[in-house]
Amino acid sequence: MRGELMKSSDVAQLKDGLRSFIAHDASGACSIRVPKRANIYNCGQRDSNIYVIESGQIKTQMYARCGKECLLSIFTAGDIFGESSLLGAERSETATAMRTTWVRRIPAARFRAAVADHELMDGFVDYLALRLREQQEVIATMVTMDSEQRLASVLLRLSRKIGKRRSPNVRAIEERITQEELSGMVGTTRSRVGFFLKRFKDAGLVLPTSDPFLVVNEERLAEYVDEVD
Repeated sequence: MRGELMKSSDVAQLKDGLRSFIAHDASGACSIRVPKRANIYNCGQRDSNIYVIESGQIKTQMYARCGKECLLSIFTAGDIFGESSLLGAERSETATAMRTTWVRRIPAARFRAAVADHELMDGFVDYLALRLREQQEVIATMVTMDSEQRLASVLLRLSRKIGKRRSPNVRAIEERITQEELSGMVGTTRSRVGFFLKRFKDAGLVLPTSDPFLVVNEERLAEYVDEVD
């Protein structure tokens, strides 16, 4: 647990340091408005930049040859994405705005210098390690769980990443995520996601609400995921 707290602290320091860099070197981190559903970069494109989200929401996804979409990650304000540009290779994923979003675009070389100058390397390494662990968990979930269990795991992960706490056990995922987008993360159809969400509501894992977003019982979701782990 202490190691987790230290990593969280280092990542928070990284984000604070990048905000300081942006504030003092706006020319090296230009602000860009990305309309809803517009792509920031596309799979196969050479794009030598790293991005920091100021406001809004970005998703990254890959596409199979048949056109089927696999949603990889969702990023919100303060998050960093596009770090694969440091490898100098073509993009392996597409980054799309889920709603109107403002990002800071930082050239990879400038980003390297900012991390070194502000002594943020430890934080950046920890950030990459956390991202790697997250992707490993996603792969393990896809291999070891059925689609209903995968949806529960996805909802739990989203609630902890972007959910707002309403009570000790309840979080609201107020970022608008459609059933179609959930189906892309789970690897099933939109209709199956709707069916599973109804089952989760009946079981008290997802709470009924008049709001246009999801409210989940984090404790019960975690118990359900642990039972099928």
